Amino acid sequence: MTQSLHTAVIGLGSMGYGMAKSLLRSGHLTHGFDVTQSKIDRFIAEGGTPGRLLDVAPNLQAVVCVVLNADQTESVLFGKDGVAPQLSSGAVILSCATVSPDFAQEMEARCAALNIHYLDAPISGGAVKAGQGELSFMASGSSTAFAKARPVLDSLSKTVFELGDSAGAGSAMKATNQMLAGVHIAAMAEAITFAMTQGISPDTFLNVIRKCAGTSWMLENRAPHIINGDYTPHSSVNIWPKDLGIVTDIATAAGFAAPITQTALAQFQSAASFGLGLEDDAAVAKVYAHQAGLTLPGEDT
Repeated sequence: MTQSLHTAVIGLGSMGYGMAKSLLRSGHLTHGFDVTQSKIDRFIAEGGTPGRLLDVAPNLQAVVCVVLNADQTESVLFGKDGVAPQLSSGAVILSCATVSPDFAQEMEARCAALNIHYLDAPISGGAVKAGQGELSFMASGSSTAFAKARPVLDSLSKTVFELGDSAGAGSAMKATNQMLAGVHIAAMAEAITFAMTQGISPDTFLNVIRKCAGTSWMLENRAPHIINGDYTPHSSVNIWPKDLGIVTDIATAAGFAAPITQTALAQFQSAASFGLGLEDDAAVAKVYAHQAGLTLPGEDT
């Protein structure tokens, strides 16, 4: 049986909310915090524990930080009213945002100075798996950080990849995953719209490709959004200029050329400039469709 901890999830977006619900389901005393009060209220109504973050922080054993980027992570942990200095000695922070390895190492060092543990713990799997407690964690940190975080990891994950004994390796692996994921979404959008120029309907495209060597998990997951004309954001376009930007920055620092990643990044940047940033990331197909004069399913002719 998983040990019950006093926990908090900071960031109740599509991933964080599902993770908070998974912690509740596993029996953890769980607070949820977000800049949007309605998300906090909803979580409390569904069983979350109320309380102000700074009031409950000294009692927390684990904090799961599921914000957007490095700036938000640093603000939540060490900014004005940051939670890290308020935690008791021995608490653990699981940091899940996509950040650079250097940033993860900096956060680990700053936490260590406070005698709290930092687990570099980026995630993959999407909102549905977050709510099912079946995420994949690409994690690195000290053996003590892993031990402190284990009850939380057990509640949130299907797979935990333990990638090293200090922060940075988890974030490096997440950057590699995001390189592939972003490229696959852009490639799916390019292929499905190319097929349309050849008279192949989007649903035929998916029915055939999903049984052929050209498929990918991202293709099979995102193509239905285009076929249904439904761009409700499960993962938004705006995620990818950030994440692929991190990837290209890391590549540049390593002296590594990443031309395919840069091309995918440019397509997501174009989608954002078209006002599609808050739509599902499959909406990058609209960039290709616009350039080719195509009408996607669900769009006015």
